[in-house]
Parts: sequence; C-alpha cells; structure tokens
Amino acid sequence: MIEVVRGGWELLLIAWQESRYRLVLAVVLMIAQASAMPLAAPALAALTDSALAGDVRGATVAAVLVVVAVIAALTAGHFAHIFYFELGDRAVPRLERELIEMTNGSAGLEHHERPEYADKIQVLRQELHRAGWGSMEGLLNSLGLLVAISITAVLLARLNPLLLLLPLAAVPPLLLGRRAESIVNAARERSAPPSRHAKHLFGLVANAASAKELRVGGLESELRARQRRAWDDASDLLWRGERRAVVLRTGGELFFAVAYVLGTLLVLRDAVAGQRGVGDVLLVLTLASQVNQQVTSSVATLQEMQRTGRVMGNLRWVRALVADQAPPPPDRDVPGRVRDGIELRGVSFTYPGTDRPVIADVDLTLPAGGTVAFVGENGAGKTTLIKLLCRFYPVTTGTVALDGTDFTRFPVDGWRARIATGFQDFARFELLARENVGVGELAEIDSTDAVHDALRRARAEDVLERLEDGVETRLGKTYADGVELSGGQWQKLALGRAMMRREPLLLVLDEPTSALDAQAEHRLFERYAAGAREVGRRTGAITLLVSHRFSTVRMADLIVVVADGRVREHGSHDELMAANGLYAELYSMQAAAYA
Repeated sequence: MIEVVRGGWELLLIAWQESRYRLVLAVVLMIAQASAMPLAAPALAALTDSALAGDVRGATVAAVLVVVAVIAALTAGHFAHIFYFELGDRAVPRLERELIEMTNGSAGLEHHERPEYADKIQVLRQELHRAGWGSMEGLLNSLGLLVAISITAVLLARLNPLLLLLPLAAVPPLLLGRRAESIVNAARERSAPPSRHAKHLFGLVANAASAKELRVGGLESELRARQRRAWDDASDLLWRGERRAVVLRTGGELFFAVAYVLGTLLVLRDAVAGQRGVGDVLLVLTLASQVNQQVTSSVATLQEMQRTGRVMGNLRWVRALVADQAPPPPDRDVPGRVRDGIELRGVSFTYPGTDRPVIADVDLTLPAGGTVAFVGENGAGKTTLIKLLCRFYPVTTGTVALDGTDFTRFPVDGWRARIATGFQDFARFELLARENVGVGELAEIDSTDAVHDALRRARAEDVLERLEDGVETRLGKTYADGVELSGGQWQKLALGRAMMRREPLLLVLDEPTSALDAQAEHRLFERYAAGAREVGRRTGAITLLVSHRFSTVRMADLIVVVADGRVREHGSHDELMAANGLYAELYSMQAAAYA
C-alpha cells in the first residue's frame, strides 16, 4: 500500500506542476459527481414519502433535487474525464523524457548489462502509457470514492448504526483485490524474461535482415517453435496468476453480497414493525446498492493504482540505479590538447552481474599524437578497453589518467565532447542524410559544407551520388519517401559521422570498416592515419584502431596485443615481428591465408 500511495503522490505532484487549473477543475468536478449519487438517494426517499403523503410541494422540491443530482452524476464525470485525460497526456511524455534521460545520460552503459534492469524496462515500456493516463483517472476516482463512501456512511448511520458495517464490509474485498493485483503483478514480473525472449525471436523471424540466413539454414520452423514455447511459458505464468486473482476477487464480492442482504433485511424488519417508512426502505436499498458499486469501483481503482505504484516503483528503481552509477563531481576541465598521453595503471574491469574480469591488470601508455592499434582474437577484451577509454563504464580497479590526471576528475560529458568514434555496431539514424552524418557534431548538423567535408575525409562521398536529393534525402524504410541503404552505405555514413569532429582528443575506430573489402579499408586507413597525424600535431590527439586486418594494423605507431583480457605484448610492427611472439604468429597466419 505504501508503494501505491507513493506512486499516486508522485503523479499528483506531476499533474500539479504540469497544469494546476486542470487538476483543480478535475478534482472539483469529480467531487461533484461523487457527491451527487449518494445525495440523490435521500432526495428520492423524500420524494417517495411526500408522494405517498400527498405533499405536492415537498414532492416537487425533492423531484428537482433528484433531477439536479442525476444530471450532476451523469455530466460532471464526463467533464472531469476531459481534464484528467489532458493531465495524463502531459504526464506520459514527461515520464518518457525522464526515462530516456536516465537511460541515455552520462552515467555510462553498465545498467544495460543487468538482467533486472532489462526486466524493469520491459514492464515500463508495456505499461508507462497506461499508467500515465489510467493513473490520473485512478487518482481522481479514488478521491471521488472516498467522498462517496463518506456521504453514504453518514446517511446509513442515520438509519441504523449497524448499517455502518456495510462500508466496513467493503474492506475484505478491497484487501483481497489488492492481494489479487499483487499476484498478477508478480506474475507479470516473472513472465518478463520469457516474454522478452519471445519478442526477440519474433523480431528475428519478421526481420528482413535475418531472412537470408533463416531460409538458407531452414530455421524458420525451429525459431517459430521456440518463439511459441517462450510465449506459452510467459502466458502460463500470467494465466496462473490471473486464475488465483479471480478466486480472491470472487471471494471478496461474495462476502459483501452477504453483508448487503443482511443490511437490507435489518431495515425491512424495522419497516414491518412500523418504525421506518417506505422512503427509508427505498433509501437503504439505494444506498446499499451504491455501496456495492463503490466497492466494485474501489477494487478496480485499487488495481489501477497498484499498477501505477508498480510502474512508478520501477521508475524509482531505475532512477536510483542510474544515480548510483553517477561519476564523482568533476574538479577539472578537459584540457584543450593532450601533452603526454593516456595511462592505464592496474586496470581491471568486470561487467555488472558477473564474477569474471574481462580486463585484468592492464598497464599501458597511449602516447600523445600517436596511432595505436589493438589486436587480438574475438572476446580478447579490445572493445571493452575502448569502452573504458570512452568512459562508458568506470574501471573496477586501477586508474585511467589523461596527462597524469585521473579520468574521474574530468566531466564525463566534457570528455565525450572531445572524442570521435566509429563503431562496428553503428547506429542507423533514419533522418536526412545530412542529419545522419551531422549528428557526429551537433553544432554543425545544419552545415552542408561540414557534412560534405566529413564524407570526403571518410571517402564516403559516393553514397551521396546515389541519392536523388543528395544530403537532403530522407533515409530508412520507416518513411514512405525514405531510401533504404545497403549495409556498406550505412557504414560509410557512420564513418562520416566519426569525421565530423575535426579536432578530437581521442579518435576511436573500432572495426568501423568491416563491410569494406581489405584494399578499400587499407586505402581508407592510410588517409585516416595521415589525417590523424596532422590532428595529433595540433592537439596531441590519440587515434585508436581495432581491426582484424594486419595490413591495416601495421600502419599504427604502437600495436597492443590483447589476449584473455591482458596486454600480452606491445610495440611497433617491426618490434613485434622481431620478438616472434603472439603478434608474429597471428600476422603470419593471416599472411599465409592471403598468399
């Protein structure tokens, strides 16, 4: 219940901040609707008694009150709905913005490695919209039900104090309804992993990118079967929870039904004894019926508010996780140039949720102005080292220092603003071609000249030649007028993005040309190397290169061989070949394959 109250209070504060007058009007209208029906009951009782007694004036006044109450009950809620829908319409984008800011802020990427984070995000994606709009309605309905039940209790107490037990009889259904919703929520949490797996498999089967491999391997039937099993597992968990919840809710409703019958019999007994009039009997029947509706509405509202509490609880969990990963406050500005280089001393790193270090006891110096190549087999730890240097993750132990100053003393955003990256798993921004490249330096996103210059240095100008509207062509099949590119063309645009920052302190090229042939990659990196040395002379920039092609790697000033998360050897190409170690072995194997 505490979670429900906290979630409701948070949404109420959001509604107040977004539009105070809408919230106030919605509350007033909801109270008017909630009060109308209970107050219509005594007016109806008075109308009955006046009519039986022949009191025309009294019957007229009572009839007017009944009509007013019914009109208020029927119309006020509709107007309230307009306002709380608008409030929900404002709350949902705000919650989405917060979620986006939290998950894509400067805290790094380590939260993406946690399975429980993936489960929370899965639930938030499914229910955030419903929580926003439904919860605003639920909050106001809760207030209206509180008002309605209070008025009903007062009216029942005037007839017979024992009738106060009727609202109290609503407590067991409420508690059982809360327990039922908790069971359903727990079932949703347990079903998140198989549900996520089923959606992943569905995406594989439905995705054009994987269609060729599926058909060649004859995998469609196998993946469909696995997707069905995963979905059945998720559905089974959900249905088991739902079945238990139905039993609890039905038990609560039956309990109240018994109390309703007993309360009605109590007033009928007084009426038979001449202690109550027909109006009183009609009053208790009407109020008892309303109590039943109030109980049913309370259970439904509680279920909605519990869902809200769970969604807001997940949001708080993500907020706390990201806040916990926030780096210490910086006390130094990122320098304008690199004087000495970047030093790694005793650096080890273990991904969250695992026990095995993927980087262990690395001691390495990356010299200012140099071109450094990381070499090693898949899974050796090359890309993880790149991630640490980009500050996507904090090191587990050890230090990374720029010109002798620990990385953690510099602002994360400030450091990232001085690096340029080209990754193998690049993003495909379905924007205008100019914007697709320009996002590499947001300040230049509208500069056609800057984009053309970046594409020229990336040797990717040929991509534009095939686009009818050049840099103003919309890319991607999401849009009706969008142009879909080949994998190599998308990769060339990603390389163009990496070239947008003309004076970075760190240029990272992590297998960015895997879609290109060996000769094209070699020519491209010759050009990069020349450009990197020019930038290095101006700013001391360090260029990091990861490639499996040794014809490209040998151009680097320093080659670092990584194996099993450790630096096995480092030096120039000639030095490493003379040492006849792991590098020489890998180089000879690849050279023999091309011979």
